[in-house]
Amino acid sequence: MERTQASRRASWGRGKHAVAAGGVVWRRGTAEPEIVLAGRSSDATWVFPKGQPDRGETVEQTALREVREETGLDVRIVRELGTVEYSFAASGERVYKTVHFFLMEPIGGDLDRHDQEYDEVRWVGASEARRLLSFDTYRDVLDRALETIAA
Repeated sequence: MERTQASRRASWGRGKHAVAAGGVVWRRGTAEPEIVLAGRSSDATWVFPKGQPDRGETVEQTALREVREETGLDVRIVRELGTVEYSFAASGERVYKTVHFFLMEPIGGDLDRHDQEYDEVRWVGASEARRLLSFDTYRDVLDRALETIAA
């Protein structure tokens, strides 16, 4: 995986480079692990909470803050899950983004306290999470999380 990401980075051209961080929040469910997903009705996407760092924040601090803001949950980091890299166009400029993901467990809070970035934030079983997630890269992160949980 690292070789692929390194070669992709080497091929990235001019444009804006961005970093974000987020988390896969999990808890034990009756039949399978349950995962927190954030959904937006305007574009019908379901994703893991993530966002960009505030000045001076580490990626870990960013992930904790973004998960708290976007889900309403207070969490702790269990383990790093690696990165996802992709590019997209925004305002006529190519943006190359690296997102750092962490496996997290809730230690407090309430989903009803989530901010307005997403219309709905909910717990779902791992198999439903796989079905709902909007991007293959997020399903890959889910696989990493589930492998870590099972270990």
